[in-house]
Amino acid sequence: MSLPIVPGFHPDPSICRVGDDFYLVNSTFEYLPGVPVRHSRDLVDWRLLGHAIERPSQMQRADTGGGIFAPTIRHHDGRFWMITTDIDRVDDGHLIVWAEDAAGPWSEPVFAAGAVGIDPDLAWDDDGDCHLTWARFGEAGTEIAHARVDPASGELLSEPRLLWQGTGLAATEGPHLYRRGDWWYLLVAEGGTERGHAVSIARSRSIEGVWESCPANPILSHRSTVHPVQNTGHADLVELASGEWAMVHLGVRPRGMTPGFHVNGRETFLTGIDWVDDWPVVVEDRYVVPPVDTAFTDRFDAPALDLRWVSPGRWPAGFAALAPGGGLDLAATDDAGAGLLAVRASDEAWEFDAELEGEAAVVVRLDDDHGVRIVAGSTSLVAVALIGGIRIELGERARPEGAVTLSVRARPGAGGLHPRGGPDVLALGVVEGEDFEEIAAIDGRYTATEVAGGFTGRVVGIATGAVPAHVARVDYRVPLRRGHYPGV
Repeated sequence: MSLPIVPGFHPDPSICRVGDDFYLVNSTFEYLPGVPVRHSRDLVDWRLLGHAIERPSQMQRADTGGGIFAPTIRHHDGRFWMITTDIDRVDDGHLIVWAEDAAGPWSEPVFAAGAVGIDPDLAWDDDGDCHLTWARFGEAGTEIAHARVDPASGELLSEPRLLWQGTGLAATEGPHLYRRGDWWYLLVAEGGTERGHAVSIARSRSIEGVWESCPANPILSHRSTVHPVQNTGHADLVELASGEWAMVHLGVRPRGMTPGFHVNGRETFLTGIDWVDDWPVVVEDRYVVPPVDTAFTDRFDAPALDLRWVSPGRWPAGFAALAPGGGLDLAATDDAGAGLLAVRASDEAWEFDAELEGEAAVVVRLDDDHGVRIVAGSTSLVAVALIGGIRIELGERARPEGAVTLSVRARPGAGGLHPRGGPDVLALGVVEGEDFEEIAAIDGRYTATEVAGGFTGRVVGIATGAVPAHVARVDYRVPLRRGHYPGV
């Protein structure tokens, strides 16, 4: 269990099964469209179908660090249901949408008013009643609350009440309820989503309780180990058609010297589950997960923008449009760089090139205050870093005439026991012919979560400029095989 099934900034996974088909969703925070929906037949190979938050009428915008927290996907009575928290509207209660086809279209949202908190879950009992659980904010921290709900309207059908406060670790959240045999099970995340993250579980004969904590809790955690995947937690269980069970959960792959830096965000991993004395036991090596091929070339000549493209805080259609005959047109913005069309950086080494005319930039973004970019102005190319909101010009050269190919490349860091060993190096430059000319390079730790904080991961893409631009082609390449670099 060292490779993710969905690499690169895909946290808080939730999964359900319909027949032989599996469906998976993840948190997206400020990126739109939101809540990617994936399909698989084997739990290992996943295909992006669409997004549950797919249009502005469902969610107009999102603040940095805000947006979608921890969705849950379930299927009941012929419908897919997705419930989540739009943290920018947290006081409205949890957001619920539904669809008859997981690829969409998804409904307009309703809100479970009166259920304030994060990480909601839906479960149905044998009588057809729908049960909402979520992490609410109590005096001693988060705790798991419960109420019956009408998911079609969002109306709570019972008063919220305390369900479980966890095992005593910090940040009890991410609840999921399941029925197996005579038991109800309540799975939670604990310990915070950093190095102390863990998965714990309790059981009860009735949703009303009393809840018995598993004697082996936490059932999954990599804290205080040298495992290459850390921060393991926020899990969801699924029963296979065979009667076996599996679990998806998030984790990160830190690199470099202490404290270790993860740059691609929290990713989705897969384990097996055995049941012993009616308790789940995690089997981490049950599934063989091969490297995922993430390389692509996009000439923007399809009927619609590829589903891989997202934008922080706003909808891509507000500043980017497919051009007749191919290519992408970027509108000029009053605030240069205000529009960013990006993909998740999913690999430990990668190269991103964009061939364009006009003024634009190729950007690596972690958040509004941490990132790097190579900017094509009218006469010059400038490499810039943003660290804690401080803008630093790293290098400059004259712009060649005509179209220009801007490039950012993530390369291995120093490795070994180098005292300043970061996760990687980000090189910014220009491609002329077959040659990459580096203008500047910077330690990748400055776009790492351990430096910047937050819940997202790197994205890389094209940002708008002060005048319109036309992007002819984008290439995302992976020069090294996925896996930790030698010596790191």
